[in-house]
Amino acid sequence: MKLLDRYLLRQFVQIFVICFLSLMGLYLVIDLFGHLDSFSAEAEREGSLLKVIVEFYGYQSIGFFDRTSGILAMISAMFTVTWLQRHQEMTAMLAAGISKFRIIRPLIVAAVFVSLLGVASRELVIPRVRDQLTRSTKDLGGTEARDLEARFDGQTDISIGGEKTVAHERRIIKPMFFLPPTLDDYGKKLVAKEAYFLDATEFHPAGYLLVGVTTPTRIDQRKTLRLNGQAVVSTSREAKWLEPGQAFVVSQMSFQLLANGSAWRNYASTGELIAELNSPSTELGADVRVAVHTRLVQPVIDTTLLMLGLPLMFSRRQRNIFLSIGICLAVAIAFTLATVACQSLGGLNLLRPTLAAWLPIMVFLPIAVGMSHTLRT
Repeated sequence: MKLLDRYLLRQFVQIFVICFLSLMGLYLVIDLFGHLDSFSAEAEREGSLLKVIVEFYGYQSIGFFDRTSGILAMISAMFTVTWLQRHQEMTAMLAAGISKFRIIRPLIVAAVFVSLLGVASRELVIPRVRDQLTRSTKDLGGTEARDLEARFDGQTDISIGGEKTVAHERRIIKPMFFLPPTLDDYGKKLVAKEAYFLDATEFHPAGYLLVGVTTPTRIDQRKTLRLNGQAVVSTSREAKWLEPGQAFVVSQMSFQLLANGSAWRNYASTGELIAELNSPSTELGADVRVAVHTRLVQPVIDTTLLMLGLPLMFSRRQRNIFLSIGICLAVAIAFTLATVACQSLGGLNLLRPTLAAWLPIMVFLPIAVGMSHTLRT
């Protein structure tokens, strides 16, 4: 790595860190003072207010980085170029015969690296800490019950519902499973005190263990309900691993879908999204398909955003610095709004998922290429 590259990368990293910490600090201060009572109450149980604050916002910073990494990379590149122009370093480099593209090359590499770092965080880190990321300031300990979003199992035609969920226990409070006509030998519903999602083992497939079944009565005397020869609702009468008062409902419906609702896709990896789309139990909307395609092209989106801003900085080096940055941010906002609009149309089935993900690139990438002539002169 040459001296020029190290110098530019150092400026880029410094600006990126400062911008990220500034925005994260602003969010922390506003959110913290708005919910200080909740933090104080949790601190009484944990014994340290600082520990509660650091733990909660430490996890939130991961999600904050995922949401802002692309725009922060562009801003960091903009400020780096502005710094060079303001101190006449850009003029000296150009006078030395260094081309504009050679100057910004390390900035492009750094921005792409940030984008790939965001991909790694989204695919490897966020799915592992989604329970902490989905906590609110009213549930800092992660023990409070959350609302359940009822879902329909497309494989068995069973509607899975209940009052509340407890994420860290994968537990449903007062579950209520509505049975289809093909499985209504017990009646139209199964009601219990609680239910737990169990992964597949050698004794049973994946599904929900109902504990303290109240409807129907005398559940231990009921026979196993089958669909196409496969056990769907098992009782202790035939499934000896079940205890009295228990029933087991086979389902590949992920607990995360019930506990997090539509926000689930924001914290799932692309592999998990694809697996749920292919699962016969889940019938997900077009917004999930749009999310999968968008994640695949996200590095291209981030690079396009950068290449829309950099040429503007070079074409306006004699203008006011804040005006140049403002124009770049306006272009970034326009691009972001177009991206969000296309994704929304895709989620409403007004655009195909692939087109919803690629359309902003198809529109703005030629513009970015046309504007890049300033980097070649």
